[in-house]
Amino acid sequence: MNRFFIIAGLIIISNFKAQGWKTDEQYIQKFAPYAVEEMEKYKIPASITLAQGLLETAGGQSRLAQEGNNHFGIKCKEDWTGKTMKHTDDAPNECFRVYDDPKDSYEDHSKFLAFRKFYVKLFTLEMKDYKSWAHGLKKAGYATNPRYAYILIDKIEKNNLQEFDNANSKEVMYTILKMYPALKEDKLFMAKVMQEKAVPEPKTIKVPYKPTSYKKQQETVEKIRTKSKYEVLATILVKNHPNDQLKYFVVPDDLELKLISQKFGISEKRLEKYNELDGSDLKKNEIIFLESKNSKGNVAIYTAEVGENMHDISQKFGIKLSSLLSKNRMSESENPKVGQLIYLQDKKPR
Repeated sequence: MNRFFIIAGLIIISNFKAQGWKTDEQYIQKFAPYAVEEMEKYKIPASITLAQGLLETAGGQSRLAQEGNNHFGIKCKEDWTGKTMKHTDDAPNECFRVYDDPKDSYEDHSKFLAFRKFYVKLFTLEMKDYKSWAHGLKKAGYATNPRYAYILIDKIEKNNLQEFDNANSKEVMYTILKMYPALKEDKLFMAKVMQEKAVPEPKTIKVPYKPTSYKKQQETVEKIRTKSKYEVLATILVKNHPNDQLKYFVVPDDLELKLISQKFGISEKRLEKYNELDGSDLKKNEIIFLESKNSKGNVAIYTAEVGENMHDISQKFGIKLSSLLSKNRMSESENPKVGQLIYLQDKKPR
């Protein structure tokens, strides 16, 4: 009898482990595109984001993930005005954020790291150096477990999540397929891959030749271009910036400023003034504010990253460029050095 129960127990444990591995794979296949998209916007390694999501949700099985779409265990805090749920974590019945979609949870996680002073040093690290990021998160106090960094690294390396650090949002489905070849038999997954492949590049416009006038051909091109742009405009999602809840959005693709002006009923001149723009073309992933920015940031200090200029930083933190330059005793022609401390609230000491 005892031997029977021992054997039965081993079978149950074996099945549970197999199920857990399968669950991790399914989680990665479903949420890797979100992690890669966040990496493009906020420069956080996709491998780190995915590993944290896997760990926090137990492969998508946690109550917070299933009932609240909360994949990173982010608590309400004083600045949260959305839906909430009670969950026992460090203490009974703590308040946790509830999201309408897991994608919102992923973006909130990115902002949680990007806009809090505790994590500014992380953004001085090489983006593909997941080991340094893991140890940096632990050092910054993200988790209390003394082995947190090693747990993340183990998750990344067991699942080859570092592959996603070299991916982009247009190719992420192919990266998933490369990692999990068996998905070729999954009709729904392959349909999604082919659908993404079928989407034309926004700048590629092909017009069949017809023996008509040049003017007619140009009118046809313009109709196709206009339709494509308005489809992109429809995907714009306005959000509240952590700096005093300023209204902003991330440009989904290259667009003309006049289209944004038409969509929101704000003049081009006003948009240019709000965002200190000197031209009418907006680039993909630019941050655009729909109201005047503040004279100071929501954190005290920020560390400049590779390739950033002062305008990039002013947009990232919702602070007027003139105020930012003044606080840091810099001129318009100056650019920050990598790792330079940028003052967002008080004036830089002499």
